[in-house]
Amino acid sequence: MKLFRIILKQGLTAPVFTLVVASFVCCALVVYRIVIGCEVRHAYLVWNLFLAWLPLVFALHAVERFGETKNLRDRKFLALGVAWLLFFPNAPYIFTDLVHVMAKGRPTFWTELMLILLAAMTGFFAGFLSLQVMHGFVTRLWGRVAGWLFVMGVSGLAGFGVYLGRFTRLNSWDVLWNPLRLVHRTGMGAWNLATQTHHAKFFILFSLFLLLGYVMLHAMTQPRTHGESPIADG
Repeated sequence: MKLFRIILKQGLTAPVFTLVVASFVCCALVVYRIVIGCEVRHAYLVWNLFLAWLPLVFALHAVERFGETKNLRDRKFLALGVAWLLFFPNAPYIFTDLVHVMAKGRPTFWTELMLILLAAMTGFFAGFLSLQVMHGFVTRLWGRVAGWLFVMGVSGLAGFGVYLGRFTRLNSWDVLWNPLRLVHRTGMGAWNLATQTHHAKFFILFSLFLLLGYVMLHAMTQPRTHGESPIADG
């Protein structure tokens, strides 16, 4: 399968395999709760994890496509890049699912909290890896400064995307299936950010959370010896 060949070529076998295992554990725990506990409350986590994987798939295919064409205006490359940007907010979005365990008095509170945090961590790492792939791509084309400006811009856009998903219930696929809803909800979200302080605070803090999280993980995953090559050259 082409995706497997791209993963091998990019040297991402270990991190992708780790993400696969973590995703399998998350899904298995959800299924266990459904089958044994007759509890379907968090079945949505399986779908959200699937969405969290899509940015990584799009990023890998986009970089591979550019390697084949060397053309930034190639339609397939542009489509993959846009798809990556549209779906990237789904990766960290799972952290906002913590809203479903607000009632601490429930006897299953801690179990549900750990399950959501495990899924959120897995989704965040999948998004981190996809951003690192794109960061490295931009850095190789336009340099280190452009690479980090790209990361900061994507963090802000992703923060806005997560805000739209949680507060206006907008979905990434609305760009295809319901563009009028997309325009309306995006405009409504932008207006709320400009007029309501608590909305603006969420957007700013979540964007900062994504940026700092990426910077820390990126620094930790860089090789410590001079003979190795990092995934991203930023």
